[in-house]
Amino acid sequence: MHRDRLKFVVCLLLATALTGCGSNKVKGDGPPSGSIAIPDLPGDAIPRPEPRSKYGNGPIYEVLGQAYRVLDTHEGYRERGVASWYGKKFHGNLTSMRETYDMYAMTAAHKTLPLPSYVRVRNLSNGKNVVVRVNDRGPFVHNRVIDLSYAAALKLDMVKDGTSLVEVEAISFNESSGDRPTRRTTAAPRTESRRHEVSNTVYVQVGAFGDRGNARRRIKLLRSGGIGNTRVFEDKSTGQTLYRVRIGPVRNVEQYDLIVDELGKLGISDPYLVAE
Repeated sequence: MHRDRLKFVVCLLLATALTGCGSNKVKGDGPPSGSIAIPDLPGDAIPRPEPRSKYGNGPIYEVLGQAYRVLDTHEGYRERGVASWYGKKFHGNLTSMRETYDMYAMTAAHKTLPLPSYVRVRNLSNGKNVVVRVNDRGPFVHNRVIDLSYAAALKLDMVKDGTSLVEVEAISFNESSGDRPTRRTTAAPRTESRRHEVSNTVYVQVGAFGDRGNARRRIKLLRSGGIGNTRVFEDKSTGQTLYRVRIGPVRNVEQYDLIVDELGKLGISDPYLVAE
């Protein structure tokens, strides 16, 4: 599923310019006209300390009536959700950092990470992963967490499907270890004819309760809204029993999108994707 990349200079709440491409569906986007082999692609982005860009870093901006707050730091960021990609329609355009978008480079767009940031993206459908440099804003499409360059999407084997369930984790620098990149593990608060099945067991978590009765009430609410395949997982790993309410397993992006939409109708707006 390809998207229109919005130009939103006039959408700022504060004076910082965001001249990047943004993300919504648009005609004419897609892969390059010719074919390209994966060995011809660049290697992963190499994380290095960089100053925060004076462009594209908010702290608050608005697109399509939705306000976004840029994170103070990339430290500890990790999120699971849906990745999309953008290609030839925007090749050569300016990103939010006022860099030239190169569809063959290992880059990405994110709504709230500081620019630039480096993240590792793992495709939950096949286990493949890449490291990309975040230098743009987007995707401004419902239920999407990151927009990848064509090259990154090709290496993750998600170009044909257009989207994939992924895990995105920020790569941080430990100054005491000579600026070698380190990955933090603290979690962030949260298509076409062939469907890409996930290799991990993936669930949508919609609550964690200390009382089993509350978990059962959440299950009842879900079922009243027509959401099936729900179950309660008993978790004692922290020394205190938690009853985690989950939906799934989730097989593909289409199913995940449908679940998120149905949860929204029930007033549940903060589901969490769990991969095991």
